[in-house]
Amino acid sequence: MRVIGSLAIFGFLVGLMIGRLFHPDAMHLKEVEAGDERLVLWFNVEPQVRIGEFQGTLLLRFEGLGREQRGQLQVAGRTANWRVVREGRELELRVVAARPLRGESIAEEVEGRWRLTVRLAPQ
Repeated sequence: MRVIGSLAIFGFLVGLMIGRLFHPDAMHLKEVEAGDERLVLWFNVEPQVRIGEFQGTLLLRFEGLGREQRGQLQVAGRTANWRVVREGRELELRVVAARPLRGESIAEEVEGRWRLTVRLAPQ
C-alpha cells in the first residue's frame, strides 16, 4: 500500500512539473508611462488587448495581472485622466477627457519585454 501511495504522489508531482513547463506565463502589467498624447504600457509577454469606447471614455481591456494605478497626460493641449482598474480576472485601462478620444495601439518587443504604445487623439 505504501508503494502505491508513493507512486501516486510521485506521479502527481511529475504531472505538476510537466504542466508547469507547458503552461504559458500569465500576462503581467509591469508599469505605465504617460507622455504627451500617448501611454506606454510594459508587459512581460505579448499583450492581447481589446480597445473599445463607452460614453466618451476610451477603454483597453486585457486579461492579466497588475496593480491599480492612475495619472494624467496631455492630449491636444488638454488634460486627460487615465486609470488602471481590476475587473475580475481582467485589467481595464480607462482614459477620460473633456472630449471623446480615439486610440491606436502598437505592440513591440524590446529587450525581452513587450511595450504597448497607445497614441491618443480627440475624435
